[in-house]
Amino acid sequence: MRALVLDGTPMFTADHPVPDRKPGEALVAMRVAGVCDTDLQLAQGYMNYQGALGHEFVGEVLAADDASWIGKRVVADINAGCGTCDDCRLRDGHHCATRTVLGILGRGGAMAEKLVVPERCLFEVPDDVSDDHAVFAEPLAAGLHVLDVVASTEDDVVVLGDGKLGLLTAMALAQAGVPTTLIGHHRSKMDMAVGVETVLEQDLPAELRAQVVVEATGTAAGLQRAISLCRPRGTLVLKTTVAGEHSVDLSMVVVNELALIGSRCGDMGRALSVLADGRIDPRPLIAARYPLDQAADALEHASRRGTLKILIDG
Repeated sequence: MRALVLDGTPMFTADHPVPDRKPGEALVAMRVAGVCDTDLQLAQGYMNYQGALGHEFVGEVLAADDASWIGKRVVADINAGCGTCDDCRLRDGHHCATRTVLGILGRGGAMAEKLVVPERCLFEVPDDVSDDHAVFAEPLAAGLHVLDVVASTEDDVVVLGDGKLGLLTAMALAQAGVPTTLIGHHRSKMDMAVGVETVLEQDLPAELRAQVVVEATGTAAGLQRAISLCRPRGTLVLKTTVAGEHSVDLSMVVVNELALIGSRCGDMGRALSVLADGRIDPRPLIAARYPLDQAADALEHASRRGTLKILIDG
């Protein structure tokens, strides 16, 4: 099958093996896939991943043990846990010690004609949610996950970074009634964040501090900047993954008694609900789209500084 495969460097191929469907898994035809900054980090060596790239997708189920899935449009939780450990049984399985992660860890991804996903990870896309909405479900779920560490809607939040994830996170917080300020460098991007107060970095008041600061810059320098914007006894939420090592002065984390929280994937069902209710329309973030045969060009386009969402059509 056709796929964009990472084996040291990303390469499009027309003869990548179709993945084997194991018991309990669904074979899914990709309809639309999104390029994420994590895909770009993987291409630079993050996680030492090899295989088909991509974890943001909408697809149609071709085969499954449960025949009721066949023909349905779906998105998926990208974390495929064992299903039996405490984390899988009692929580969401996102930290199952033996999990595979779609297009990131031990499981081929969605920038391909077909992929396999455990049936328990599937979420049906409502009929009134278009593919171009639903392909944002995974990153939107990640943005909504920040709500799980915000103590109340009385907490003011700063989101640092006006890229794809920063915009979605800011809108996710604002639609839930959380006072949210987005800080970035591009007025044209920040204007897409409906319902969010926005401030250009160069116009940032020196006294601005927030109880919760979300770091979503996609840069190694973002954490240091986020630390400086957090009130004493505030909370830093880290959304960025960056390939390679970098140094950060953590002294003010100690001095100001800051809570430092990593934040990864969220609840796909919650994201679909927000999309279905029309509370967020992510389509203005789409910068360009490519056919699957031009997936390598799509990845290159996505790597250009300042680019928003690039889609790949199956």
